[in-house]
Amino acid sequence: MNFNLKEAIEILEHTPQTLEKFLSGLSAGWLQCNEGDGTWNTLEVMEHLIEAEKNNWIPRLEFILQEGKGEAFPPFDRYAHLHKESTSWIDEKLLEFNMIRMHNLQQLKLLIKHEKLLEMRGEHPEFGEVKVRELLSTWVAHDLTHIAQIVRVMAKRYREDVGPWEEYLGILKK
Repeated sequence: MNFNLKEAIEILEHTPQTLEKFLSGLSAGWLQCNEGDGTWNTLEVMEHLIEAEKNNWIPRLEFILQEGKGEAFPPFDRYAHLHKESTSWIDEKLLEFNMIRMHNLQQLKLLIKHEKLLEMRGEHPEFGEVKVRELLSTWVAHDLTHIAQIVRVMAKRYREDVGPWEEYLGILKK
């Protein structure tokens, strides 16, 4: 097992700044491109990350710590952001994500004061029994997944433009 709470927090703390440095000030072409029908563009990924910050990680952690395995925590709608009209642009989304994330990390540090709490178990509505350690590991992997997704989507925007170099660009083959 590789999970280490301190190291997990390092990634969770760096994600907002990583996204801000990478996305802030980019043109609409970069932010609105996607991989085809049914895929998300960068703005939609940011909306999903914000939705998860509001309704997934800390609410589920609190539920597990309070309720244990007694009942399943509420499901998280991974597509909820697609049903809301977005009026903000990337800089506002980045700021909102950063503010919610910093608050959530403060909550995380207040809630997990002892390593033994990482072994507490809760009931996922689909997977059944899960541990706090697994929830927090998933939070980190989720961040890294969506950072990779954003980079992949943006790289594929130039797929047809790179010519024969496509052969050497593994990101374009995923």
